[in-house]
Amino acid sequence: MLENKKLNIWLPLSLAVVLALGMFLGKKFADVSSSPAKMGSGGSDLDYIMAYIKADYVDTVNIKTAYNQGIEHILQSLDPFSAYIPAEDLRQASEPLEGNFEGIGVEFYLFKDTVLVVNVITGGPSEQVGIQAGDKIVRVNGENITASKITNERVVKLLKGAKGSKVDLGIARKSSKKILEFKVTRGNVPIRSIDASLMVSSNVGYIKINSFSATTATEMQTALKKLSGMGMTKLILDLRNNGGGYLEAAIGVADEFLKNDQLVTYTQGRSQPKHAYNATSYGTFEQKPLAILIDEGSASASEILAGAIQDWDRGTIVGRRSFGKGLVQEQYLMPSGAALRLTVSRYFTPSGRCIQKPYTDNLNMRNGSYLKLHQAELFSLDSIKTNDSLRYLTKAGRVVYGGGGIIPDVFVPADSSRFDEFFIEVFAQGILLEYAYQYATDKQELLKIYKNSQNYSTSFNLPEYDYLDFIEYAKKKGITKKSKPSDQKPIKNYLKAYIGKRVFDENALYATLLVDDKTALKALQILNQKN
Repeated sequence: MLENKKLNIWLPLSLAVVLALGMFLGKKFADVSSSPAKMGSGGSDLDYIMAYIKADYVDTVNIKTAYNQGIEHILQSLDPFSAYIPAEDLRQASEPLEGNFEGIGVEFYLFKDTVLVVNVITGGPSEQVGIQAGDKIVRVNGENITASKITNERVVKLLKGAKGSKVDLGIARKSSKKILEFKVTRGNVPIRSIDASLMVSSNVGYIKINSFSATTATEMQTALKKLSGMGMTKLILDLRNNGGGYLEAAIGVADEFLKNDQLVTYTQGRSQPKHAYNATSYGTFEQKPLAILIDEGSASASEILAGAIQDWDRGTIVGRRSFGKGLVQEQYLMPSGAALRLTVSRYFTPSGRCIQKPYTDNLNMRNGSYLKLHQAELFSLDSIKTNDSLRYLTKAGRVVYGGGGIIPDVFVPADSSRFDEFFIEVFAQGILLEYAYQYATDKQELLKIYKNSQNYSTSFNLPEYDYLDFIEYAKKKGITKKSKPSDQKPIKNYLKAYIGKRVFDENALYATLLVDDKTALKALQILNQKN
């Protein structure tokens, strides 16, 4: 009896693995639809096993679920980034890279069980019908959504939909006593890969890239042109927490900084020949001083760009060691509509470095132990282990290392003591953001004196009585930690940043936060020393 129980436990897992192997053998579910008796001698052992299970297994087996689990099991044994994406998830997984999605084009925040529109995306369907930041969505297709049971997932499901489909929205607006009705036709909504582009001094610009998508290179050209027109002669490019994206996008951005025919990266795999990617002569910022910010969240395409800039001694890399993802995935579409993203090659920096860290490090991410293993690196440059066998030279003869991420030229440790418990709690629970958005709504008239985000970031300061009001607000929200004098500066700064974002845009947010950003300030200091 015990043996039979063990068999019942392990048989579904074995089935899953067998099914996954079937994918790689090119089998289809139709191949196993026949009973064993009708199959004759033409089928493989896998065909027979599947047919017997379908015909005679003691319990009903969810073939699709077992199949997917088996595929995931096999891919996880290969490397950390090969992945199987079911058909129903493929579109959503591709949206950030494609540069657009289909929906109504708003950013929202659940505020007091109400869906608050915090931003209307330029060029999106909601902007075209007149929906505004600060509006509250109270009904969707006649359904009241102002209730405690509403969730972010539920709102997204209600608002997103196929291009051309329509959705009726009931909007509460402060200037109107009645609910306003809007009919929005869903369409393509652009996803920006550049969060902010602004001047941080009279001649130093700042650009923040959140990912490398199909539109990144074009967005970068637009941002460079804008800032150059504002007097930019030096640039800080922020790639922190940028997990990567399209290789071609990273090449396009690198092309703005590197000279004609300079190598950006090359890829090579067991069955993939060496393929080199070079810059062209079309760059617009090839001669001017450059600093790139990276950290432990900078990966893949971010590391391609930072590695190329470092190897050519084109700019200064500032921050902490990057993530270490040096693998290239190719996407293969399955007959079912699903996709296989399979690692087919590695990418290398111009000096020949492969920045992929050992797979064991990546696999440790699955159980949450990776940061524990490498936490010391966040605070000490000496904690970063290098291997002399992976020693390379930049064009100018500086020593750089492969084998695990990009090590910055100038190390800036993480600040472990910046925030106290009270700040951490109000930040984590969204109370800072909630108060800031309510403040921006209640004091619209007062904030109108600031003409743009730059004027706001340099002139607005949160009054002391508003800070004390926030402390009381946090207590009413159930915050039990006591505020300390050291909380005042970061809380005022973040409230100012969020209010600026709500009233203006992301530039106001970043302009405010950069004032206390040690890594960005270090980069600014370095650029100010360069002629």
